[in-house]
Amino acid sequence: MEHRQDIKVLLIDDEQTLVEYLAKRLLREGFTVKATFSGEEAIQAASNENFDVAVVDLKMPGIDGVETQKRLKEIQPFLQCIVLTGHGSIESALESGKHDAYKYLLKPIDYDELVKTIKEAYEYKIKLQSEKFKQEVEDIYRSGLGARGIKKALKKLKKIYGIEE
Repeated sequence: MEHRQDIKVLLIDDEQTLVEYLAKRLLREGFTVKATFSGEEAIQAASNENFDVAVVDLKMPGIDGVETQKRLKEIQPFLQCIVLTGHGSIESALESGKHDAYKYLLKPIDYDELVKTIKEAYEYKIKLQSEKFKQEVEDIYRSGLGARGIKKALKKLKKIYGIEE
């Protein structure tokens, strides 16, 4: 699978100043960034566009970070969520972990650590996606479909996984 250079990051935090600051810095790093200020806004964005990594604040009014993460994973199962919080607690970390948080980072955020974590989360996403794609391709070949059926199924899989022909 070909690695795209631009990693698509979804930022979700009700602290507008922080989101704008992170978005500007991440854009300069070469990331593609979508800034959202609530769980609801993030879920809407993820319904319309694919992302590689989401940076999710835990404590937000409305839909909190844990619920946002859960809903994002339902929409985009390979999306990797990095959970940020200024209110670190074992309980919230465990709750986020239940929804497959890639990593749990405390505020104030160490910017270099965040960038490194985003890149690692992206690599992990690619690995998971690649493994799932290979498994599905093997299943298609084993299914006994004819050549035309296999070609059609592969085309559909490539679309799902964003693989260019």
